[in-house]
Amino acid sequence: MTRAPRVVVIPPEDAGERLDKVLARLLAGENVSRSAITQCFAAGRVTSESHALKPSERARAGLVVTVDVPPPLPVVAVAEDIPLAIVFEDEHLLVIDKPAGMVVHPSRGHAGGTLVNAVLHHADVDEEGDPLRPGIVHRIDRDTSGLLVVARSTVARDGLVARFKAHDIERSYVALVEGAPPESETHDTWHGRHPSDRLRFTSRVSVGKRAITHVQRVELFGGGVASLVRCQLETGRTHQIRVHLTEAGNALLGDVVYGRPAKDPAVRAIAAALGRQALHAEVLGFTHPVTGEALRFSAPPPADFLEALEALRSLPLPAAPAPGKRSR
Repeated sequence: MTRAPRVVVIPPEDAGERLDKVLARLLAGENVSRSAITQCFAAGRVTSESHALKPSERARAGLVVTVDVPPPLPVVAVAEDIPLAIVFEDEHLLVIDKPAGMVVHPSRGHAGGTLVNAVLHHADVDEEGDPLRPGIVHRIDRDTSGLLVVARSTVARDGLVARFKAHDIERSYVALVEGAPPESETHDTWHGRHPSDRLRFTSRVSVGKRAITHVQRVELFGGGVASLVRCQLETGRTHQIRVHLTEAGNALLGDVVYGRPAKDPAVRAIAAALGRQALHAEVLGFTHPVTGEALRFSAPPPADFLEALEALRSLPLPAAPAPGKRSR
């Protein structure tokens, strides 16, 4: 289901008011709520001449504003014939190597085309929980690739939820980051919503959930302008790795939400060519919640990640400084 964007021309009597308040008033009769408009601003869906607008901007008479309101969420997820890279399957579990760009479950703005839609086409999922998230016990971001387990039975779901809650799951990621982090470090912080940007999270909060990430530097590039790191999760908070690496000064290449364009122009070009955050869920290990069998899966990074990795490996080392005269 699609919904045509709303096009609004600001009338003279509304000039000078906050743009979000004006749009909320003008669109109230079209079944568009104030919260929906707030979400549209946050997602860059309020534009004029293709430029994203801010909610605090002052309305100008005659300004033509397009508000691209996403379609409402479906009541239940429906099966869609979408290919899946299945690493393991039995009557209780699916382990899937998710491609970058695929959302895990239906959400506002992503009513279909998700991993859940694909799973429902491939297999029966006996799930009594959220009808939009059948079998989902953990998630990875849309632009992160890699391994994810889906529960096909209720008993498997309950067992996996208990293991995730007890942090009894092995999860290892590889990432390409800016700069040269220490050879080994552990981030043990609080984790919560960013106070001014509701789409982001931060460790710089006084109240939140504990988040622990162990980071190992694997390889340096160009004398330290970028690095390959491995991140072992002890907890699994939303955006945890992205937050910890960014706030340590080593943002993921290509992370447009948390990072900034890399300082080094060659690294910046490699990140732009990748076009997404350089993060891949490489290893997933756990005890089967029904059979008790120890399971451990590994999936290599996809082609786009490997191309970025090879491009970084080809960066030249910085030139040695020319010898100067000794000072007397």
